[in-house]
Amino acid sequence: MSTSSHWLTALIVLPVVGAAVLWALPAGARRHARSVALGFSLAVLALGVAAAIAFDTSKADVYQLGETHHWIPAFGVSYAVGVDGVGLALILMSVVLVPLVVLAAWREQRSTEAPTDALRKYLALILLLEAFIVAVFAARDVFLFYVLFEAMLIPVYFLIGGFGGAQRRYAAVKFLLFGLAGGLIMLVAVIFLYIEGPGGPDGFLTSTLTGVHLGSATEKWLFLAFFLAFAIKAPMFPVHTWLPDAAEQAPAGTSTLLVGVLDKVGTFGMLTLCLPLFPSASRWAAPVIIVLAVVSVIYGALLAIGQKDLMRLIAYTSVSHFGFIVLGIFAFTSTSIAGSSFYMVNHGLSTGALFLVTGFLVARRGSQQIADFGGLQKVVPVLAGFWLVSGLSALSLPGLSTFVSEFLVLVGTFARHPAASIVATTGVILAAIYVLWTYQRVFTGPPREELVAVPDLRLREKWAVAPLLALMIAFGFFPGPALDLVRPPAHQTLQQVGVQDVPANAEGSHQ
Repeated sequence: MSTSSHWLTALIVLPVVGAAVLWALPAGARRHARSVALGFSLAVLALGVAAAIAFDTSKADVYQLGETHHWIPAFGVSYAVGVDGVGLALILMSVVLVPLVVLAAWREQRSTEAPTDALRKYLALILLLEAFIVAVFAARDVFLFYVLFEAMLIPVYFLIGGFGGAQRRYAAVKFLLFGLAGGLIMLVAVIFLYIEGPGGPDGFLTSTLTGVHLGSATEKWLFLAFFLAFAIKAPMFPVHTWLPDAAEQAPAGTSTLLVGVLDKVGTFGMLTLCLPLFPSASRWAAPVIIVLAVVSVIYGALLAIGQKDLMRLIAYTSVSHFGFIVLGIFAFTSTSIAGSSFYMVNHGLSTGALFLVTGFLVARRGSQQIADFGGLQKVVPVLAGFWLVSGLSALSLPGLSTFVSEFLVLVGTFARHPAASIVATTGVILAAIYVLWTYQRVFTGPPREELVAVPDLRLREKWAVAPLLALMIAFGFFPGPALDLVRPPAHQTLQQVGVQDVPANAEGSHQ
C-alpha cells in the first residue's frame, strides 16, 4: 500500500474543519451556517469524486489511495488508511448523502430564541459524523478501526438526544448502550488478537494480522466477539431492538445517515475483518449465521407490515434488508459477496431517499402515524411519486438498482445454499406488501379534509431527493461500473477464507 497518497486523509480532515468552522461561527454570522455546511459537504463530495478518478478500478481488490504512519508504535498502533473497491463505493455513497441531508435539514431545528443556532450545531455534528464515516471505511489498522467504531457513537448520540422527538433521550441512551456493549466485547477481542499476532510497531495492521495462525478455540471466540459487535451495529436479529426506537425519534436526516450509512459499518466489518482475520471460524459459524440472516429477512419484513409509525416501518424494512446482505456475505460465493457489497450501496440510496421523503411528509402533517394520512396522491403528486419510487426500490423492483444486488445475493446463495435462498425469497413478496400497503393507506383514496392545503415538495426538497432517485435508476440499468468495484474484492475474500467459488453465471447478465 502506498504511503504517499493523502486523498483519504483529506477526505477525513475536510469535514472536521467544516464542523469546527460551524461551531466557531460568531453570533452575527450564524445565519450563514446552512450555506457553510452545504459548501463544505459539496467540497468533500468533489474531493471524493477526484479520489475515485485516481483509483485504479483494474486493481479494485488492492488497497489504494492510502498512507501509513506509526501512531503509537510501542503498542503496535498505526494511522493506516486505504480502500479497495468496496470501501471506495461506500465512501462515495456517504459523501453523496451528506449534502442531501444538509439540504433536507435547511429549515429544521429552528427555535424562537435562536432561529439558526440549533441548526448550526446540528449541521456541525453531521459534518463531524461524515469524517468518522469516511475514516472507518478507510481504516486498515484494527485498533484504529475500533477507535473510530466507538467514536461514531458520540455525534449520533447527540444528534438523536439533542434534536429528536419526545422520547429522544430514551432512544439515544438505548442506542449508546447497545453500541458500547458491542464495542466493549470487540475491544477485548482486539487486545487478544494483538497478543496472538506477531506484535511489533505494525502489530495492529490488518495486513499483518491476516493469515496469522490462531488456535481453533481462540479463533472461534475472537470471531464471535467481532461478529457480535458488528451484528449489533448492522443490526440483525436478535440484537436489532435499538434501531426502531432510534429511527422513530431521530430527525429524518439523522435516520438517513444512521440506517443508510452507519449501519453498513457492521456488514462492512464482517466482510473486511471477520472473514479475512478468522477464516476457519467464519466457515464454522456460517451455517448458523445464514439461518439468523434468513430469520432477519422474514422477521423484519413481517414487523414492517404491522407498523403504525412510518419511521419504525422503514427501520424494520432495513432489518430485513440487512438479512439479505449478511446472507450474501456468508454464502461464500463470489456472486453473493459482490451482490452484498453492491447491496450496501443500494440500500443506502433507497433507504436514504425513503427517510428523506418521509421526513418531508411528516413535517407537513406533524405526525408519523400512518392513520393520520390518506389521499395525498391528489394533493402532493410529486411527493407521492418520489415516495413511490423510493418504496419500489425498497422492494427491489426490476429497473432499480436494489433489484440487481438482491438478485445477485439470491442467485449466488442458491448456488451453495438453495434452501436458504428459496426461503429468503419470500422476503421479496413481503416487501411488496409493506411498501404497497403503506402507499395505499397514505396516498390513495379521497384526501382527508385537514390535508387538502398541504404543499407539495419545494425545489430545495426535490434537489435533496432527486439525485438519489437518479442514481437508483442509473445503477438499475447500468450497474457495470459499480460491479467492477465490488467483484474483484469478492474473489479476493473467497481466497482469504479458503473456500472454493461456486459459479452462479449471474453476474454477466447484469453488466
